[in-house]
Amino acid sequence: MESSLENTVQDGKLYRQVNTLIVAHLRHNNLNQAASAVASATMTPLTVEAPGNRLLGLVAKGLAVEKDEMIRGVSSSALYDLSGSISAGYGTSPASRAAAIDFSAVQETKGSSKSFPKHETRHLSEHKNVARCARFSPDGKYVATGSSDTSIKLFEVSKIKQMMLPDARDGPVRSVIRTFYDHTQPINDLDFHPESNILISGAKDHTIKFFDISKMTAKRAFRVIQDTHNVRSVSFHPSGDFLLAGTDHPIAHLYDINTFQCYLSASVPEIGVRYSATGGMYVTASKDGAIRLWDGINANCVRSIVGAHGTSEATSAIFTKDQRFILSCGKDSTVKLWEVGTGRLVKQYLGATHTQLRCQAVFNDSEEFVLSIDEPNNEIVVWDALTAEKVARWPSNHIGAPRWLEHSPIEAAFVSCGTDKSIRYWKETL
Repeated sequence: MESSLENTVQDGKLYRQVNTLIVAHLRHNNLNQAASAVASATMTPLTVEAPGNRLLGLVAKGLAVEKDEMIRGVSSSALYDLSGSISAGYGTSPASRAAAIDFSAVQETKGSSKSFPKHETRHLSEHKNVARCARFSPDGKYVATGSSDTSIKLFEVSKIKQMMLPDARDGPVRSVIRTFYDHTQPINDLDFHPESNILISGAKDHTIKFFDISKMTAKRAFRVIQDTHNVRSVSFHPSGDFLLAGTDHPIAHLYDINTFQCYLSASVPEIGVRYSATGGMYVTASKDGAIRLWDGINANCVRSIVGAHGTSEATSAIFTKDQRFILSCGKDSTVKLWEVGTGRLVKQYLGATHTQLRCQAVFNDSEEFVLSIDEPNNEIVVWDALTAEKVARWPSNHIGAPRWLEHSPIEAAFVSCGTDKSIRYWKETL
């Protein structure tokens, strides 16, 4: 009898947890009406605190285990004992301000561009050499920057906002909360674990390093993957159990972070890699100017957009939130939007020259706007994502053009990293 009652209680807890994850998943994908219906039907709080990508991560893990239990059945707890290091709410992303844009709904929209809101900017800090890259945590609470000086700076966004207040009364606020020193050559890319307080970095010293950002005194990595080549980009799978590394080697590297086993997935020089929101696909930007789509499970190439940026290097490629489109940028001074299902070019965002730096093109958090850099004029250029009309050009306030832009996933704010060593934070003026 007691055993039966205990099983009933456990089943009830499991159902509540599943319902919580479903509601969080729907809110995370801006399906607010569906989230409200499920919350009402299951008596689940609509504003429940749960990582929006947790359900997809668990499904991805389950499918991977089912497909190949021997290789992919190791729990991520084998690598991390995070019971004491995960801060409450880490990875819990507030709902974005607007639904993801359906670019297929309006193919030709003229004369209806939105105005990009005014932003204020503030110099945050300086590295000792070129600031090369930046990344926000999934919940938008932190932003990390990497430099040619081999250091990584970790900023707390709430402290950045505090230091930007005009009437701050508590004296100077230091927004840098950690500085990590463990690489021997310049850092190329960063990424945050989707669920835990782990930051990874890829560098020219052929390593991928793991940092525990919850430990106040930690200066060095607690785990290291030794690659064979310059690691140009890194991207966590949404489950957190795998990561992709784009390198100078002609084959992209897929790592199981529990075993550090490396799987080889390609045979072309893929230098920029990013997973889709569910991990079912990933996209690579290549030195040969192509954009390629890959199956996230078997690592087979499913679509090649050859000559996406002519013969110029493709420097970045990212998925839209609904995974139906890819935004790419290249050294041919173009930013382009591609349809995943057909490989068709949907939009071109023209009018910004970038031929030298490894320039990014990024969406704002609501995907209503596209941002990139004009190198000769040292400006940040903004387009209406739907109409492809240029709606803003702002001086970057860097000495020399910025080499990296990174937008917050949850609010109207972004950072720029400069060849002048500086980091600037930009936020919408209310």
